[in-house]
Amino acid sequence: MIFQWLKRYVPRSLYARAALILVVPVVALQIVVSVVFIKRDLEDVTVQMTATILREMRLVQQVLNTAPDRTAALAQASGILHPLNMQLQFLSPGAAPPEDVFGLTEFSGRVVREEMSKAFPAFLAIQFLPEHRVRVYFDTVHGPAELVLDRRRLTAAAPHQLIVTMLLFGLVMMLISFLYMRNQLRPIKRLANAAEAFGRGRVVPYSPAGALEVRAAGSAFLDMRARIERQIEQRTLMLSGVSHDLRTPLTRMKLELALLDPEDAAPMLRDVEEMQALLDAFLDFTRGAAVSEPEKLDPEAFVAEIVAGWQRQEKPVVLAQVSGGGEVTLRRQPMRRAVENLISNAVRYGSQAKVSLTLTERSMRIRVEDDGPGIPAEQRGDAVRPFTRLDPARNQDRGSGVGLGLAIVADTARAHGGTLRLGESAELGGLQADIVIAR
Repeated sequence: MIFQWLKRYVPRSLYARAALILVVPVVALQIVVSVVFIKRDLEDVTVQMTATILREMRLVQQVLNTAPDRTAALAQASGILHPLNMQLQFLSPGAAPPEDVFGLTEFSGRVVREEMSKAFPAFLAIQFLPEHRVRVYFDTVHGPAELVLDRRRLTAAAPHQLIVTMLLFGLVMMLISFLYMRNQLRPIKRLANAAEAFGRGRVVPYSPAGALEVRAAGSAFLDMRARIERQIEQRTLMLSGVSHDLRTPLTRMKLELALLDPEDAAPMLRDVEEMQALLDAFLDFTRGAAVSEPEKLDPEAFVAEIVAGWQRQEKPVVLAQVSGGGEVTLRRQPMRRAVENLISNAVRYGSQAKVSLTLTERSMRIRVEDDGPGIPAEQRGDAVRPFTRLDPARNQDRGSGVGLGLAIVADTARAHGGTLRLGESAELGGLQADIVIAR
């Protein structure tokens, strides 16, 4: 439970987590050393120095108490005050009782007061002055007396120097560690950026660098990227050959059917056209998003152009909503084919299609809704698989396909580092298909 609570406050980036791992132990060590130094070493030294001053104060008190009056007391005490580097005077009769005076960060002074209160019953008050002087008030038979002495005889001179030195040295070491850590993490960030870009269909220059493990991961990534690119290239070349070899006999068949009687040739001509449509669908799916380079474009103008093309065909397609703005890096032709596939399904299985575009700082969403029968929630996973037909659920009367429309959309979304989400349209009641891509 505690770990789950802490997880919400832990940084997400590798650099921030590494910095946290570096800073927390150093800060904890500084605090522990400071507390131990203040509570033990500094306090012990202060107690020992205070005990020495207390012995001297008892001696001064004895000398003062044996004198018959204040004048004689000051005269008798002058012989010992000068060697002890102290100054003494009596408070005037009727003077207000003295009060303690401490600085805001005074720790040693409070230890001195506590020790004097316990070991010297005649102690009245102590005042720590800015000019490194201390006034100690104590009672005598002739009234309260004020004893002035050098502060360095009671407390360590500049006890904070060790703590300040330790803190400065810790900050310098942390700064050096941060610089070194940034250089070590930079190759990892470059590898992550290259992998993220490749996942979105872009190839950025990358060369392995850094520690041995990072170099090994970078080399493995380059090998994987090269294999994927070779497979895509080989698949594209193979499909080009298949397209050429299959389209040629289909064209000859169309020419031969054109010479026959139209009524007799009509069924066979429909079969040839269906074979042509099947071939185009296969090629679109297997070609994927690898045949064009990504480019920056205005998504609003891009979607509006697609919708306008369907409207020119007098199809019930409208661009309902556009929110946000800015440019997005996309592969134009594959993304256009994906959006048109969604619109084609919408007008095929419903009576209208509504397209909307939403842009945020992090993502772009293209939504296509229809008023058709939709797809049940338990079949939406199968709907995006290649060659899966859901005609019974999608009104088979409207025509047939090869089960590649949504598969092409999903494949295009993944090639852009995004996803295809299927749901139910809250407004139209049919299928709601969202292409969501990170910006």
